[in-house]
Amino acid sequence: MTPIEYIKENNLEWQPSFSGSITSTLHGYRGALIIEEGKRLSETRVMPPKSQARQVVMVSENEKIKFFSCELETFGYFKEFFTKYGEFFDKDSVNLLYVIDLDADGTFEYEGVKFSAFVLDESSVWNEVLDFASLEKSDLKKLSSEEKIEKVYDEVISTPQEEISKTYDEMVALMGNTKKALMGAV
Repeated sequence: MTPIEYIKENNLEWQPSFSGSITSTLHGYRGALIIEEGKRLSETRVMPPKSQARQVVMVSENEKIKFFSCELETFGYFKEFFTKYGEFFDKDSVNLLYVIDLDADGTFEYEGVKFSAFVLDESSVWNEVLDFASLEKSDLKKLSSEEKIEKVYDEVISTPQEEISKTYDEMVALMGNTKKALMGAV
């Protein structure tokens, strides 16, 4: 089963903006993924998810996720997230987590899979990933959704990562009380 088949079969996508093939072998997804479902009010009505991986950018090939990035409101969601989606990651996946309540960045290994976690305070995951890959929005301006995800994926997998190695427990200890700053008209 591919990651996207699993996501669709279990109704785990939330407000997707793109889900489809980006090449003959790669599948792209942008949107949110449910970590913990919201309360079911009836057969057809469900409250918004209690927890989710937001602003997901994911590229998968067959049964494995090749690239994954998302926003986590709290690092405390990570274990439940990995329990739900972990089977699709492997040691070769490039995984970037942008976490609101971390006080510092770090790269950690969890069940044989490496994740780089970064503090996210004001920006969006998309902008952070573009910055990580040394891309400008103008580089993507005239591309289709598929081409944008493919371009970002190609750049990210060829970008060397600066790692600040930590253990999972050290990352948990970096959780603070930070809340995301909301930007907009005043």
